[in-house]
Amino acid sequence: MMAANELLTVEDRVRLLVQALADDRDGPPVVKLFTPDGAATWLISETDPDDADRLYGLCDLGLGFPELGYVSLAEIVSVRGRLGLPVERDLHFVGDKPLSAYAEEARKQGRIVA
Repeated sequence: MMAANELLTVEDRVRLLVQALADDRDGPPVVKLFTPDGAATWLISETDPDDADRLYGLCDLGLGFPELGYVSLAEIVSVRGRLGLPVERDLHFVGDKPLSAYAEEARKQGRIVA
Protein backbone atom coordinates (compact mmCIF):
# COMPACT_ATOMS: atom_id res chain seq x y z
CA MET A 1 0.00 0.00 0.00
CA MET A 2 1.24 3.50 -0.85
CA ALA A 3 2.18 5.65 2.10
CA ALA A 4 0.44 8.98 2.60
CA ASN A 5 3.78 10.77 2.49
CA GLU A 6 4.26 9.57 -1.10
CA LEU A 7 1.18 11.53 -2.22
CA LEU A 8 1.90 14.72 -0.27
CA THR A 9 5.32 16.30 0.10
CA VAL A 10 6.38 18.35 3.12
CA GLU A 11 5.96 21.45 0.93
CA ASP A 12 2.40 20.37 0.06
CA ARG A 13 1.56 19.87 3.72
CA VAL A 14 2.90 23.33 4.57
CA ARG A 15 0.89 24.96 1.75
CA LEU A 16 -2.26 23.06 2.81
CA LEU A 17 -1.83 24.22 6.41
CA VAL A 18 -1.11 27.83 5.40
CA GLN A 19 -4.31 27.90 3.33
CA ALA A 20 -6.28 26.41 6.22
CA LEU A 21 -5.07 29.21 8.49
CA ALA A 22 -5.48 32.01 5.93
CA ASP A 23 -8.26 34.59 6.12
CA ASP A 24 -9.22 33.80 2.51
CA ARG A 25 -11.17 30.57 2.81
CA ASP A 26 -11.29 29.93 -0.94
CA GLY A 27 -7.73 29.28 -2.00
CA PRO A 28 -6.75 27.25 -5.03
CA PRO A 29 -6.25 23.48 -4.76
CA VAL A 30 -2.69 22.53 -3.86
CA VAL A 31 -2.78 18.97 -5.20
CA LYS A 32 -4.85 16.81 -7.51
CA LEU A 33 -5.12 13.13 -6.64
CA PHE A 34 -6.81 10.56 -8.87
CA THR A 35 -7.31 6.88 -9.63
CA PRO A 36 -5.48 6.15 -12.90
CA ASP A 37 -7.80 3.20 -13.62
CA GLY A 38 -10.98 4.70 -12.26
CA ALA A 39 -13.04 7.87 -12.10
CA ALA A 40 -12.20 9.20 -8.62
CA THR A 41 -10.52 12.61 -8.33
CA TRP A 42 -9.73 14.88 -5.41
CA LEU A 43 -8.64 18.53 -5.55
CA ILE A 44 -7.20 19.22 -2.09
CA SER A 45 -6.88 22.79 -0.81
CA GLU A 46 -6.45 22.55 2.98
CA THR A 47 -5.53 20.31 5.88
CA ASP A 48 -7.09 20.37 9.33
CA PRO A 49 -4.58 22.15 11.63
CA ASP A 50 -5.43 19.65 14.40
CA ASP A 51 -5.45 16.46 12.28
CA ALA A 52 -3.00 16.07 9.37
CA ASP A 53 -5.02 13.13 8.03
CA ARG A 54 -8.14 15.29 7.55
CA LEU A 55 -8.05 17.14 4.24
CA TYR A 56 -10.53 19.56 2.67
CA GLY A 57 -11.27 19.86 -1.00
CA LEU A 58 -13.44 18.95 -3.95
CA CYS A 59 -14.13 15.22 -3.94
CA ASP A 60 -15.42 13.28 -6.95
CA LEU A 61 -15.86 9.53 -6.63
CA GLY A 62 -17.01 9.26 -10.23
CA LEU A 63 -20.71 8.95 -9.41
CA GLY A 64 -21.75 12.24 -10.99
CA PHE A 65 -22.01 14.22 -7.75
CA PRO A 66 -18.73 15.99 -6.92
CA GLU A 67 -18.87 17.82 -3.61
CA LEU A 68 -16.83 19.99 -1.29
CA GLY A 69 -15.95 18.41 2.02
CA TYR A 70 -13.48 16.70 4.29
CA VAL A 71 -11.77 13.45 3.42
CA SER A 72 -9.27 11.21 5.18
CA LEU A 73 -5.86 10.94 3.52
CA ALA A 74 -5.61 7.38 4.88
CA GLU A 75 -8.87 6.51 3.12
CA ILE A 76 -7.67 8.05 -0.15
CA VAL A 77 -4.47 6.00 0.07
CA SER A 78 -6.53 2.83 0.54
CA VAL A 79 -8.67 3.42 -2.60
CA ARG A 80 -8.01 1.23 -5.63
CA GLY A 81 -9.38 1.54 -9.15
CA ARG A 82 -10.87 -1.21 -11.32
CA LEU A 83 -7.47 -2.76 -12.02
CA GLY A 84 -6.26 -2.43 -8.44
CA LEU A 85 -3.95 0.51 -9.08
CA PRO A 86 -3.37 2.95 -6.20
CA VAL A 87 -4.25 6.63 -6.17
CA GLU A 88 -1.69 8.85 -7.86
CA ARG A 89 -0.82 12.49 -7.72
CA ASP A 90 -1.06 14.60 -10.88
CA LEU A 91 2.47 15.98 -11.00
CA HIS A 92 1.53 18.55 -13.67
CA PHE A 93 -1.55 20.02 -11.96
CA VAL A 94 -1.40 23.66 -10.90
CA GLY A 95 -4.42 25.15 -9.16
CA ASP A 96 -4.97 28.42 -11.02
CA LYS A 97 -8.32 29.53 -9.59
CA PRO A 98 -10.22 29.33 -6.29
CA LEU A 99 -11.55 25.95 -5.21
CA SER A 100 -15.11 27.30 -5.52
CA ALA A 101 -14.57 27.86 -9.27
CA TYR A 102 -13.56 24.22 -9.72
CA ALA A 103 -16.58 23.19 -7.65
CA GLU A 104 -18.97 25.24 -9.80
CA GLU A 105 -17.55 23.73 -13.01
CA ALA A 106 -17.77 20.25 -11.51
CA ARG A 107 -21.43 20.74 -10.53
CA LYS A 108 -22.27 21.79 -14.10
CA GLN A 109 -20.33 18.91 -15.70
CA GLY A 110 -21.13 16.23 -13.09
CA ARG A 111 -17.41 15.62 -12.62
CA ILE A 112 -14.16 17.43 -11.90
CA VAL A 113 -12.78 18.97 -15.10
CA ALA A 114 -9.26 20.03 -14.15
